[in-house]
Amino acid sequence: MTNSRLTDPEVLELRYPVLLEEFSIRRGSGGKGKHSAGDGTKRVIRFLEEMDCAILSGARTVPPFGVDGGAPGDTGENAVRRNSGDIESLRACDQTVLAPGEAIVIKTPTGGGFGKA
Repeated sequence: MTNSRLTDPEVLELRYPVLLEEFSIRRGSGGKGKHSAGDGTKRVIRFLEEMDCAILSGARTVPPFGVDGGAPGDTGENAVRRNSGDIESLRACDQTVLAPGEAIVIKTPTGGGFGKA
């Protein structure tokens, strides 16, 4: 429900026991170039009851490349904010159990820039 499906916050919160704490643009995250790429997003979704959470994502280790001298874009990141305050990194394809009050943090990758700036 991130890049491939932009679910409205109201629909997400109605269908699942979650609260969307943050949905923001990652300013400056797109690859730079004559034509810079668009910025990615950040979502923080807090779970209101214990749930098994699985994520299937890409571009988490290799940055999206730039073209014709453009800079690469930022990689994405997946993490869990535990109730203890610890931040636990997740792999691109991962699964974990979240307790009530814990949150998943998803930062989407961006495209690479095009052309020398």
